[in-house]
Amino acid sequence: MDFKDFNLDSRLMEGIQNAGYEKCTPVQEQVISASGDGSDLYVQSQTGTGKTAAYLIAVMQEILTKSECSGKKVLVLVPTRELAVQVEMECKTLCEKTGLVPFSFYGGVGYEKQVKAIEKGVDVLVATPGRIIDLQEQKKLDLSNVGFAIIDEADRMFDMGFYPDLRIILKHLPQAEQRQTMLFSATLNTYVKNLAWEYTRDAKEITIEAENITVDEIDQELIHVSSDEKTKLLIGILSREKPESTIIFCNTKKGCEILGKRLALNGFSSEYIIGDMQQSRRLKVLNDFKAGKVSILVATDVAARGIDVTDLAMVVNYDLPNEPENYVHRIGRTARAGKSGKAYTFCSEKDVYDLMPIERYIGKSIPSRVCNSEMIAEDKSEGIYIKLDSYGDDDNFDKRGRDSKRGGRGNGRDSGRNGRSDRRDGRSNGGRRNEKRSNADSYKKDRRDYAKEREELSNLSFEERMEVYKKKYADKKGSDSKKRFDGKKSNSKFAGKNSNYKNNKKYDAKKNNVPSGKKVYDNNKKGVKKQGLFAKIKAFFGRK
Repeated sequence: MDFKDFNLDSRLMEGIQNAGYEKCTPVQEQVISASGDGSDLYVQSQTGTGKTAAYLIAVMQEILTKSECSGKKVLVLVPTRELAVQVEMECKTLCEKTGLVPFSFYGGVGYEKQVKAIEKGVDVLVATPGRIIDLQEQKKLDLSNVGFAIIDEADRMFDMGFYPDLRIILKHLPQAEQRQTMLFSATLNTYVKNLAWEYTRDAKEITIEAENITVDEIDQELIHVSSDEKTKLLIGILSREKPESTIIFCNTKKGCEILGKRLALNGFSSEYIIGDMQQSRRLKVLNDFKAGKVSILVATDVAARGIDVTDLAMVVNYDLPNEPENYVHRIGRTARAGKSGKAYTFCSEKDVYDLMPIERYIGKSIPSRVCNSEMIAEDKSEGIYIKLDSYGDDDNFDKRGRDSKRGGRGNGRDSGRNGRSDRRDGRSNGGRRNEKRSNADSYKKDRRDYAKEREELSNLSFEERMEVYKKKYADKKGSDSKKRFDGKKSNSKFAGKNSNYKNNKKYDAKKNNVPSGKKVYDNNKKGVKKQGLFAKIKAFFGRK
């Protein structure tokens, strides 16, 4: 079905044509048809099926054509910053001629630009939950005029711990009868259903089957390989096939960074993206990858949300995902909009237990083979120490950004309170503030020295680093152990404490002013000796 068949607003239709859309995908057709009467929707649709354009076109059509919806705001909630930027860019293309203003709100950046955008006026707010709550608590954002609430990738929201935040935001919106609510999720789970039942009214359920995308259109291959040969196997595959664009998935941020740097050392045009990177850096990496300046991107599942590349040639699961649904999310990126793709999955001795749930979930066994010597290539980075970067907040960033934790969420309110208490302490106790400053300077100096030393070590081989460690610590360790186990020195340490007992064979209780009736130590007889009756009487009448 074509978009022209929906009799859409001419201004919106022009934006659709500028975006290059002609025919509707199944989810676009059903969402636009079902939302026209203002009904709430619950949509189960796989990543890459065009659902972003579906809900944007649906709500903009209602705002432009219905008088009761004119002036209403649209709130789109997404799990990650990258996805927020992606949705904002697509919305700008679609509503270019409509006069509607979209803007994205997320943590990791300052509040100033976002607050100015709110003051100028925003019609479509694309945001992560944490930043919306922060702006709401600071009374910078009014949600009372929201007529459309859209929760995109709801299942990923709950996996990242945003369920309580979603409930908080939805309670600040107008009542369910006064707004249209849409939930989009790739998978069904209890949390999504509960949210739909609690905050929607008689929602229409739309299900888009994803079996064809997962099974038929992607060339999947599973390779059994030992964990220490994964990098060599990856280099072999990339060297032989030379894909134009590749996303490599790792399960950990540390693994992403190490693999990305090892690929660069082997001469590949590669970058990595993790949640700890500064937002400006993350956006630059994403833009370079989309523009083709970088052909290989190493990412985690969370960081890769929002990466929309039209012609992705290959996906590599360097680590087998812990959740079966993530396998579908990953390989689905190479078969978007009905296109075919290639997906390699590495299964080591550490990943084998996650294989069976994945094959059960997709309903088939993944074609597999065992890695052999012909498939691997030389790893030029082998034996080289990989220095991990330390990412912190930009000096211009607001430290209260909530989105620094849990894949986009930080410590907004708590850090704000801590900031105020620190300022109070500074005013009341200048000495403590100076002491903190000096400690901080010392800490920074130690950090710089350590970073310099680590930089020097990163250029050495394993054997050379071992020699450096031996020269640095061997003599010191020997001298410490000699002091520690020197019998004479260790005995002299306790000589002062026991000299009173060793030098005085008889301990006189009277001379040492021991009160009567008290137990005293007898040097001749081990243990404690109690005073007799005669001694007690003598002591009693001998008092002055």
